[in-house]
Amino acid sequence: MGVFMNVVTSKRFTIDEYHRLIELGFLREDDHIELIRGELIQITAKGRPHRVCNSILCRQLDRILGDRAVIR
Repeated sequence: MGVFMNVVTSKRFTIDEYHRLIELGFLREDDHIELIRGELIQITAKGRPHRVCNSILCRQLDRILGDRAVIR
């Protein structure tokens, strides 16, 4: 008997398909899921450490770049 191997390929989603999943209730807008390069990626919620780090980084970049960029 031979050995059989199943090959599984991931489904790549378009932006329209992603929005359709939200419309149909499979995903909610407050779910922590992003569409990145066609893949649905679950992300963690941004907690206090993230906000603090982001704030410090934005201030430093603002000092360095001045009027050459808008930092958000």
